[in-house]
Amino acid sequence: MAKVARVPLIAGNWKLNLDHLQAIAFVQKLDWTLKDARHEYGLAGSEVAVFPPFTDLRSVQNLVAADKLSIVFGGQDLSEHDSGAYTGEISGAFLKALDCTYVIIGHSERRTLHQESDEQLGRKVAAALKSGLVPVLCVGETAEDLETHGPSAVPVAQLRAALAGISGSPDLVVAYEPVWAIGSGQAATPEQAEQVAATLRATLAELLGDEVADATRILYGGSVKSTNIAGFMRQPNVDGALVGGASLDVTEFASIARFQKHVGT
Repeated sequence: MAKVARVPLIAGNWKLNLDHLQAIAFVQKLDWTLKDARHEYGLAGSEVAVFPPFTDLRSVQNLVAADKLSIVFGGQDLSEHDSGAYTGEISGAFLKALDCTYVIIGHSERRTLHQESDEQLGRKVAAALKSGLVPVLCVGETAEDLETHGPSAVPVAQLRAALAGISGSPDLVVAYEPVWAIGSGQAATPEQAEQVAATLRATLAELLGDEVADATRILYGGSVKSTNIAGFMRQPNVDGALVGGASLDVTEFASIARFQKHVGT
C-alpha cells in the first residue's frame, strides 16, 4: 500500500528536563545541526517540534521568532478551563499567545501520575481546539492491557472517549505510545505500530469521516531511536514519532528528524 502524502512530524517531549537557558542552547544547536545536514522541512523531510516545560516556552518563542527558525513548539499539557481560580494550570489561550502550535494531551504519565480520565482529556482536546492549538492526543496500553485485551482495544477505547464531544473537521494528531515500550529500550515492532495505527485511523474515519482520518497524522512513541525510526516510517499509517529520552540528545534527535536519509538502509 502506498503511503498517503502527510507531512511527517517528529516531536520531542522534553518532559521535566532543561531550564530556559538550556532550552535556548538546545534549540539553537538543533537548528544548526539540521541546517548543516541540509534538512528539508515539509513533505520531503519532516516537521520538527519540541515540547519544553512551561517555563521555557517564552524563551523558545523569542528565539524562534528572532532567528526565523523552522522548528515549531508546543506545551506538554493544558487546562480544560479558559480562565478562573485554577491555581497552577495553564490555559490554551496562554499557550496560543506564546505562538505554540501544538499541545500534548493525555500522555501516559499524565494518565498515570495525575489520574487523568478519558472524559477529562476529551475536555482538554476541546479546549485546545477552541484556542487554535493542534492537540497531540496520546493513547496506549500497558503490558497488562495488551495481554488482557489484545492489541488496539485500549488505544481505540481511549480515542473514542476523548473525541466523543468533538465534531466537524478538527486539526489533530494522534500519538500511539505503548506504555510497555516507553523508556524500556524495547520498542514495538514496526508491524505492531502499523496494526494499531491502521485501527486508529479506521476509528477516526468512523467518528469524524474519511477526510479527517486521511489528514490526521498518527505518531508512534516508545523507545524511538535513529536506528529504528526508518522501520516505523515505512509503515503506511505511521506519520511520525513522539520522542522521549532521545529528544534530549541533539545529535540523536536531529538524526531521527532526518529519517528520510535512513529509509532504505
